[in-house]
Amino acid sequence: MTLAQSSQERPSCRPMISIVIVNYNSGTLLERCLECLTRQSYKTFEVLLVDNASQDNSLAGVESWPLQLRLLKSETNLGFAAANNRAIQQARGDWVACLNPDAYPQPDWLQELMLARQEYPEFQFFASLLLDASEPNRLDGTGDNYHVSGLAWRRDHGHLFNPQYLKPEEVFAPCAAAALYRRDILQQVGGFDESYFCYFEDVDIAFRLRLLGYRCLFVPDSRALHQGSAITGRRSEFSLYHGHRNLIWTYFKNMPTLMLWVFLPQHLLINLITIIRYTFRGQGRVLLKAKWHGLKGILERRGQRRAIQSSRKISYWQLYRSMSKGLLTPYLKR
Repeated sequence: MTLAQSSQERPSCRPMISIVIVNYNSGTLLERCLECLTRQSYKTFEVLLVDNASQDNSLAGVESWPLQLRLLKSETNLGFAAANNRAIQQARGDWVACLNPDAYPQPDWLQELMLARQEYPEFQFFASLLLDASEPNRLDGTGDNYHVSGLAWRRDHGHLFNPQYLKPEEVFAPCAAAALYRRDILQQVGGFDESYFCYFEDVDIAFRLRLLGYRCLFVPDSRALHQGSAITGRRSEFSLYHGHRNLIWTYFKNMPTLMLWVFLPQHLLINLITIIRYTFRGQGRVLLKAKWHGLKGILERRGQRRAIQSSRKISYWQLYRSMSKGLLTPYLKR
């Protein structure tokens, strides 16, 4: 990976926040994202833009933007997880903000996150409010829920946006399309799991952080418009395969032993229902492939599981309270 620095960068300045953007053939989406960053009310940040061997013109003129920007170019597509890790290794800020090219932060996005950090010091990572970019009066998500069965989903997705009903509250995980983490805790858990390539890696790292006692806060005044899977496609075979394979790995690696066995029937049921559901949509083959590769990969992750479980600091009850429960909840998604 090579590194290019923009003329706007000031090496002697240590920014409080390092914003990490992973780009792969994002076209004009990246331009809109960077434009939003120039309008941030909180100015003390750098941008680390990791390009995963894009073939389009999305990087055209990127170094001329009036931002403290560093461009990290990879000769191959590393995937979302590994690209983020490369940037985190070179980040100068005490905080890392993940931002997707198809996420467009409002001017107070960073300011509200940093205010939340000061007001709620018991939390170490933060979820922004995501609005549907094509229909801004609807929510794209208010953090991520994780169910005891291993299924995860974006909280409040598709609901009408009514700010008076939204308040700062603990959530299981942030959506990494727009999220803030303390950099040292990301390094403590070894960063994102690079074997995931992309999808579900933000839920996985939040699970590992939570097992160490770290907590996530949803910040309703920190907002970004999000197009959601604008590059890979919401129901493309690529996104379905990686999301549903990685779902299995996340459950196996992170669920403490007693809870793993207690909720294993629900885990098996949710996977079976998912296969049947997508078979009727004509995508059964890719789901079967994802589940099969997920099962085969379990054996390779026994060492990871041992390390994660041996370092767990929270009780079963604390973890259970943070999760969604109920047999019908994954289908109602409330």
